[in-house]
Amino acid sequence: MSIAPERLQLPLPRPNVLELAPLYALLRREAPIAPVTTPAGDPAWLVTRFEEVRLLLGDKRFGRSHPNPDQAARISTAAVQDGPTGEYETEEADHARMRRLLTPAFSAKRMRMLSDHMGQLTEGYLDALVAEHETAGVVDLHHGLAFPLPVAMICRLLGVPEADRELFAALSERMAGTAIGEEAHQAREEFFRYMVGLIETKRPDLGEDVISDLVRAQGADSAFDYEQMVRLCVGLLFAGHETTVNRIGLGVLFLMTNREHWDRLVADPQGHVDAVVEEIMRLGAPGDLGLLRYAREDVDIAGVTIARGDALILSINAANRDVDVYSEAEAFDPDRPERTHLGFGHGAHFCIGASLARTELRVVFEALARRLPEMRLAKDVSELEVRETLTGGVSELPVTWRSA
Repeated sequence: MSIAPERLQLPLPRPNVLELAPLYALLRREAPIAPVTTPAGDPAWLVTRFEEVRLLLGDKRFGRSHPNPDQAARISTAAVQDGPTGEYETEEADHARMRRLLTPAFSAKRMRMLSDHMGQLTEGYLDALVAEHETAGVVDLHHGLAFPLPVAMICRLLGVPEADRELFAALSERMAGTAIGEEAHQAREEFFRYMVGLIETKRPDLGEDVISDLVRAQGADSAFDYEQMVRLCVGLLFAGHETTVNRIGLGVLFLMTNREHWDRLVADPQGHVDAVVEEIMRLGAPGDLGLLRYAREDVDIAGVTIARGDALILSINAANRDVDVYSEAEAFDPDRPERTHLGFGHGAHFCIGASLARTELRVVFEALARRLPEMRLAKDVSELEVRETLTGGVSELPVTWRSA
């Protein structure tokens, strides 16, 4: 196999939801920063090797904003990571303020305090699934656990009514849709209006939640404009459940198709769950693209000159399977000696919700191993419905524990 001289068209086709396109291995080896055409039809650089992805994630010469937003390359036809975000002149200061405001709410200490509530919710969802299984014989773990738990937790943290979950889940699905064109962008504006309504309903009686904190902060800081605050709230609600839902789904698939590691988890859930969670974060690749950045100046790296304003797609998926960093890099192996990964990013933009995601995944997989040790997939992985969204993942997880 060789790399064609013309620009590669993204996304690269993949065999199934657990594997990446074989071409990624060739790109890492021969062209770790390669010119590509985005799904939106614009030029960009695709970065695939661990060393360069990690370096660029922490390099302040690259950002999410663009000096001429109207001229910037567009990445996706979805309404997520479709182009530059934020103000070019104030991006760093705006980001620092966001992290200063949100870090206490998403701290590891705060997540440990919430873990008992997560555990109670998880036990309740599993009780319902066990009861349904008694009569149906097959249950959908996606709708019964993987989706409702992250939604319930982010709603509690942000102060969003859980009763609205079907509404904002539908808006999230459309926002991230890669095959619906302008409707994805309409969904983003509908989500914006939903959040404005929620904020204004809460304003007269602000509570002890993240949205209330942001409303107070916006009122006290003239540099923090209203639209910026609303879009931040939308982003938190979207990312706060989408990413974890998909990781739970992929984690189940990895464990059900690697029974020796499932059996080890079943034998000692508390002792093995942390390693299982980190391996899910390393190997899980729900989306087909990566993180979007724009060069703030001309940069020479890995034999390539990236010009100011150029778009880069940092492929976390490819970097986390780099054979120069991981032994048997494509294998699901929670016992591997390499303990680091880029599943939560790196540097100044390291995922602020990492502690929340880790805590949820630990609670879910410890409970699954303890309560449903005989669980297995009721469909082959290749038969599962894969979502046509930028965030990817599956929309069903049919499982059974009835004797064959």
